[in-house]
Amino acid sequence: METTRNSGFEAVIVAGGFGTRLLPLTKHRPKHLLEVAGVPFLEHQIARLAQAGADHVVLATSYHADLFEPILGDGSRWGLRLSYVLEDEPLGTGGAIRNVAAALRPDPDAPIVILNGDVLSGHDLGGQLADFARPRDGRPVEVSLHLVEVTDARAFGCVPTDGAGRVTAFVEKSDDPVTNQVNAGCYVFRRAVIDTIPAGRVVSVERETFPGLVADGHVVVGFVETAYWRDVGTPEALVAASAELVRGVGTSPATPSSDGDRWVATDADVAGDAVVDGGSTVCGGARVGAGALVRGTVLMPGAVVEDGAQLTDAVVGPGARVGAGARLDRVTVGDGVEVPADARREAGSRLE
Repeated sequence: METTRNSGFEAVIVAGGFGTRLLPLTKHRPKHLLEVAGVPFLEHQIARLAQAGADHVVLATSYHADLFEPILGDGSRWGLRLSYVLEDEPLGTGGAIRNVAAALRPDPDAPIVILNGDVLSGHDLGGQLADFARPRDGRPVEVSLHLVEVTDARAFGCVPTDGAGRVTAFVEKSDDPVTNQVNAGCYVFRRAVIDTIPAGRVVSVERETFPGLVADGHVVVGFVETAYWRDVGTPEALVAASAELVRGVGTSPATPSSDGDRWVATDADVAGDAVVDGGSTVCGGARVGAGALVRGTVLMPGAVVEDGAQLTDAVVGPGARVGAGARLDRVTVGDGVEVPADARREAGSRLE
């Protein structure tokens, strides 16, 4: 949980990705607006930034960029200003950050928080900002990376640090990781560093900007913490993250109040004898029929589960309909899809 409030900082959320791993849910909208625990995912990130003291958040958008502002507005409901900057073509994480530079205040020493738009984190952002403000050997920190410790780092690139917390290298995936510290997708940049990223071309901060800064002797540090963290980049991860927030395993100031085992929108319709549990989310306009079982599942707006259907760890897109008696286990159902009555689908099926 956050313990320190830093008033008046700016932040950037990189939200331009196509969400390919989340298809078919992202066929008609960006992954950043998919519902997680009852609200569009970006609301969790914006609410946390506001809680830590942000007064201006810039969204770096590209794919379906026109959908963001009608849903998120101008930021006033979080007590901050929300701006939108469009990438005409994908520029990578570093290029996207550089592309929004003109929307940020010009103070070269100001801290700028950068979030990857598909990471859910309960880490102490205020603490990271305070650590960023602490010089190392009399030199100001130029970039801070939130690092998490994982049990098995073989699936990740690793980020080793020294005794002072300075990053010493960026190591690609390996069967013998040099550390269990991995990049968690939340950074603090000194404002002047953003202007050093090449403009107008594809740049990866992970593979180009950060390693280059370290190699040139700049002060790049890791803020290591073991708080809740999840990359919400696949349907399975989205379902798990939603259930974790509903059940209070993860934390977000944007999560609606629940009874601890499910969240049901006030305008959803759940039959009296239906079972909805396991951290399930039932969004507005969705309907669950008589005798149905919905466990650990996300029903997006207007989704319908007909009588006697059983869904476990599934996600059902807006306007989709699951027929009576169907059985779905770890299945993703795209927008408006009709699943036939008594259908059986298991283990990673994606219906579109």
